[in-house]
Amino acid sequence: MLRFLLDETPNLDYKIALKKPIPIKCIQIDEPFEVESMEGTMKGKAGDWLMIGVNGEKYVCDAAIFQKTYRIIDDN
Repeated sequence: MLRFLLDETPNLDYKIALKKPIPIKCIQIDEPFEVESMEGTMKGKAGDWLMIGVNGEKYVCDAAIFQKTYRIIDDN
C-alpha cells in the first residue's frame, strides 16, 4: 500500500490541473455558526463563509482561505 506523508512530496510524474470555475452560493457570516455537512457538524468562526456546493451540500470556508481562493462574481 502506498503511503504519503504530510511533510514530504513524493517524486512522481505529476500532471497539472486547473480547478473548474464553477459558481457556487456563499455568504459571509458575522458570528460563530454551525452547519450540518456531509462530514458531520462543522463550526465556523465569525467572518467565515457558509458555502453551498454544486450538489446542495453545505460547508464552512475559513475567511483567510476564501480570500485566497475565491472571487465574488455577483453582488446580489
